[in-house]
Amino acid sequence: MTLQEAARDFLAQKRIAIVGASRDSRAPANFVLRKLRVAGHEMFPVNPRALNVEGLQCHPDLRSISDGVDAVVAFTPPQATAGVVKECIALGITRVWLHRSLGAGSVSTEALNLDGAESVTLIAGGCPAMFCAPVDVGHRCLCWVLTITGKIPREVAAAGI
Repeated sequence: MTLQEAARDFLAQKRIAIVGASRDSRAPANFVLRKLRVAGHEMFPVNPRALNVEGLQCHPDLRSISDGVDAVVAFTPPQATAGVVKECIALGITRVWLHRSLGAGSVSTEALNLDGAESVTLIAGGCPAMFCAPVDVGHRCLCWVLTITGKIPREVAAAGI
């Protein structure tokens, strides 16, 4: 499936967790949390070191979210991303977006090559804000730059959907 199709499917989910949400409201994870919340998604910040993020109860991990979530955006260091994907696999969460802008972001080869990762649609790069209407000019431009530089995939393996 194309990146646009995978993004559309991801954004069709109601309950979305942001792993790596921050106590700092200026953090990119929090921008995405607010954007998706305004778009009508039920948002669940995950950060083991925070009690509240953006006025929402923060969860120490995905397991602690009552009734689970449909999708996850990871804003974690690459070395922590495999743990997030493992938790998603264990919980049956089939849509995971590994955030990536100009740097390495949350994308890690280890996470992409985990046993069981084939049961998950992993979007390895980019940002949900590039596809969640209305898309701001900055994210439109960033999507274009990341696409032509190969920092986000044109195609996504769609498993588990």
